[in-house]
Amino acid sequence: MTTNLVLPGRPDALTLPALLHRNAEDHGALPALSWREGPGWTTLTWADVRREVAVLASGYAALGVRRGEHVLMMMGNRPEHWLTDLALVHLGAVPVTVYGTSAPEQIAHIARHSRARLAVVEGARELPRWEPLLDAPDTPLERLVVAEAAEAGPHRTYGAVHAAGARSYQGTDAFEKAWRDLCPEDPLTVVYTSGTTGDPKGVRLTHRNILLQSVRLDRRTDLPEHAEHVCYLPFAHIAERILGIYLPLLRAAHVRLCADPTAVAAAVRELRPVQFFGVPRVWEKLAAGLRAALTQLPAAQQEAVEAATALGRTHAGHRERGEEVPAELAASYTEARERVLVPLLTLAGLDRLVWTASATAPMPLDVVRFWSGFGITIMDAWGLTETSGVCTVNSPDGFRLGSVGTPIEGLELRVAEDGEILARGATVFAGYLRPDGGLEGATDADGWFPTGDVGRIDDDGFLWLTDRKKELIITSNGKNVSPALVENTLKEHPLIGQAFAHGDGRSYLVALLVLDPELAPAWAAARGIRAHDLAELAAHPAVRDEVERAVAAANARLNRTEQIKRYRLLTEEWGPETGELTPSLKLRRRVIRDVYADALDALYE
Repeated sequence: MTTNLVLPGRPDALTLPALLHRNAEDHGALPALSWREGPGWTTLTWADVRREVAVLASGYAALGVRRGEHVLMMMGNRPEHWLTDLALVHLGAVPVTVYGTSAPEQIAHIARHSRARLAVVEGARELPRWEPLLDAPDTPLERLVVAEAAEAGPHRTYGAVHAAGARSYQGTDAFEKAWRDLCPEDPLTVVYTSGTTGDPKGVRLTHRNILLQSVRLDRRTDLPEHAEHVCYLPFAHIAERILGIYLPLLRAAHVRLCADPTAVAAAVRELRPVQFFGVPRVWEKLAAGLRAALTQLPAAQQEAVEAATALGRTHAGHRERGEEVPAELAASYTEARERVLVPLLTLAGLDRLVWTASATAPMPLDVVRFWSGFGITIMDAWGLTETSGVCTVNSPDGFRLGSVGTPIEGLELRVAEDGEILARGATVFAGYLRPDGGLEGATDADGWFPTGDVGRIDDDGFLWLTDRKKELIITSNGKNVSPALVENTLKEHPLIGQAFAHGDGRSYLVALLVLDPELAPAWAAARGIRAHDLAELAAHPAVRDEVERAVAAANARLNRTEQIKRYRLLTEEWGPETGELTPSLKLRRRVIRDVYADALDALYE
């Protein structure tokens, strides 16, 4: 169901604080925000949240935060981050979250570009990257607020801001006036792109952009009201800002903050949510964990699982085609799922899911099919920061596995002559932030925004993506190749956890392959191969032979231009901390090319 909550006005005439006011008035006793403290959870209701936001807004106002100015934040998914974001919005200031993995030069660029005077950071880990900016002549940054009081040093603490707000907050007049003076056209946030191809760009999004996006996305989902959301992706990413802040305000939902994104699987096992959003790499990791567990089952039980998941995929196929599921199949599948699959899903905390989604990068089709066998249909979506999030989405009443769905209400799409997808609508941003505070337009005279993605729209209106336009490999004979297609085909083998295809300007493609840290050891153990680590596994002749067969099998499914001629097997998994992945777990192709330049060149010798 979509939310049946009464809006305090038309979506295009509202501001975000109006939703918080409604939630406190109409749903004040419902849980709004929870985070782990020690062995248990601490929870604020919607009434609690609004009081905290009012106090913090007063505290930041006393610190000199003014309407319209940007305030930077670098914190994990913790209550100080979530509440500060809303407090700044109520003042009319513009919160800007910076990725925690950002390099010092990226932080300096954002600080200069945004002209922010204040940054709120988590603790000692962040200070060496921020303190030099306080004395930099070309950076307007004046002050830091530190969430962890014990690590604040000479800087103001979050607790001190809260205490000052509690002292200065006398009734609600100033607080109420500040947010009621806001307009739908006012900026709600600036989201800096992750900088996969250059310096981050500041995308300014308004209250109108975000509220229209939230309402229209809500209409395409099927969720019980006030459902919990496990919030673990960075707030610097538009997906988590929508799913972890804005949609919960619309739905009066319950946000569960997961401070450590690597612990999301454990959080899901504990909470058993009804909805879950994961970028493709997260779904791949969850699938790898479940596949590894399946290898430990007795042969008879493995066969039962294979039979049940085959029924699941057939059942999903009928739904995908819009066909009525035959009664006999429906009964057999229901019985097999309850008897065989639900116990396994319960162990992983996935047994209550009614809505699952993915976005940010092409989802490997074998991963989608794997989960559909368990009765989990991942509703793949597509969008950009510049479109306030989702442009297209699959939904329970209309989906095509492998596609990214159909456009949300009010958004138009068309395909340019070169295959690039163009978007137009009220959720498309007005332009990129300029250093002088103005906006640099990014649409043409008719309002079309070039998304940078390449794809096609089928006769039923479903969008099928090929790849990012800038990331297409153009070989020396002028052939265009989608690296994501090649990489996802290679990753269909359980040994291969990550892949990077390379060959721009070359006569053939090569690849870097990374052993899967969960499935590779399980695969080896099932064959009696003992190894202390992935490096030892990668050197084992049986593993190398199997990887060779995996590449050959992938090549058999690819056309001649897309085939991998040579590859190198790596043993260290790529991640945001080591720089090869963005915080949303997409490949940073430029970084990988630079780090492995010698290895890639050697594959052409």
